[in-house]
Amino acid sequence: MDRPLRRTLGTPDAVVLGLGSMVGAGIFVAPAPAAAAAGSGLLLALVLAGAVAYANALSSARLAAVYPTSGGAYVYGRERLGEFWGYLAGWAFVVGKTASCAAMALAVGTYAWPEYATETGVAVVVALTAVNYVGVSRSAALTRVLVTVVVGALLVVVAVALGADAAQSDRLRPGGDTDLRGIAEAAGLLFFAFAGYARIATLGEEVRDPARTIRRAIPLALGLALALYAAVLAAALAVLGPDGLAATEAPLTDTVRAAGADGIVLVVRAAAVLGAAGALLALILGVSRTTLAMARDRHLPHVLSAVHPRFGVPHRAELAVGAVVVVLTLIGEIRDVVAFSSFGVLVYYAIANAAAWTLAPGRARIVPALGFVGCLALALTLPLEAARAGGAALAIGYALFILRGVLAR
Repeated sequence: MDRPLRRTLGTPDAVVLGLGSMVGAGIFVAPAPAAAAAGSGLLLALVLAGAVAYANALSSARLAAVYPTSGGAYVYGRERLGEFWGYLAGWAFVVGKTASCAAMALAVGTYAWPEYATETGVAVVVALTAVNYVGVSRSAALTRVLVTVVVGALLVVVAVALGADAAQSDRLRPGGDTDLRGIAEAAGLLFFAFAGYARIATLGEEVRDPARTIRRAIPLALGLALALYAAVLAAALAVLGPDGLAATEAPLTDTVRAAGADGIVLVVRAAAVLGAAGALLALILGVSRTTLAMARDRHLPHVLSAVHPRFGVPHRAELAVGAVVVVLTLIGEIRDVVAFSSFGVLVYYAIANAAAWTLAPGRARIVPALGFVGCLALALTLPLEAARAGGAALAIGYALFILRGVLAR
């Protein structure tokens, strides 16, 4: 019989893990490509991404209360829609978020030691995999520290930028450099920054009173992240403008430089390192739990379903995820992987919304329906290369599912 995981997390821990995934993953990586797509409509794109994410959050919270076990939409799709849809959700999540882990590792390396970005990223993956190995409560404690530092630094950036002479409020108004497709594409890219609340749902087997905790933690973490993102993007747009923001590789450090605050550039760089590291910590945690759930059902090698007798974590799944992330870190590029990751996670949430739609009739189906349509629409407006790569990844997953069925017979 598979060993269950320990229920050690409360609502504050779950909120912190969700925030840790979102804050570092998005605000230091996604703004530049999103600004290139949306131009002065960047804040409208943020609102659109947040609206789709909120619908997904409500659906995920409802499902997690009914199915308080590890796996997230992999479990929800399997239980509500059938084995294949659950498998497809799990596959899309593991593929997309493993790529996100590599992006975060490279972000840490780029900000911490640009000359050796790849090597630094690999070292961070190894270290954080070790942290996750010794227990989820320790992971939550470390994430709490990282989130506190990063949020504090981001608020300093907002205050400095909005108070600078270089800030111009008219740059926040949409102009002729944007259109609906550009806004939708930017929303799909910015969705990368909101996907962290899925970590809360994938930890359903490790939270106390999951029906209450998850239902409260997911919308709270998402709302806090949305407010922070809006403030930071508004500050960056006001100082750099849409063209300047689109052209930068390090949007927040360039924002404080343009605001005349060179003295805090090192602080912002340190915050970027800590934010990306916190996101990576929580991402490895979530991907390994979905890997655990799929291994329990033998959609992945069953050996990965083992739970450590002392630490109470899926140690083999964590080691396997860490190893794959190391490989992707050695060969990946940050900007390319953002769109690819968004595609996979949008597919994942489309299936989650479809599963939530089956829970109750009437008005309760409105939010899942909106979330489902929103996810598909954003996925289809992503850059063509990302859609092709994401489609190829899903096709590989489908082929493996068919092969497993043939071998089983």
